Amino acid sequence: MELTPLVGTACRGSGCPTVYTTESTDLVVQGYVVPDQRGAGEVPEGETLVRIPRQLLVDAMRELSVGGRLPANG
Repeated sequence: MELTPLVGTACRGSGCPTVYTTESTDLVVQGYVVPDQRGAGEVPEGETLVRIPRQLLVDAMRELSVGGRLPANG
């Protein structure tokens, strides 16, 4: 799977929360692992909860809208 950075946060160094696009219509989110995942219900094996800044999602949606990369059904 090829990941292309869509938007990221302005932080020092590498490993900053980022939203990536893939060759399909999927998005991949890099964030901070939530250390205590209790209360989230059952998180299936192979998945984890990550914490990302709210503004990162706002910026990603704006970039997808402006770039014409949103699927026709929204």
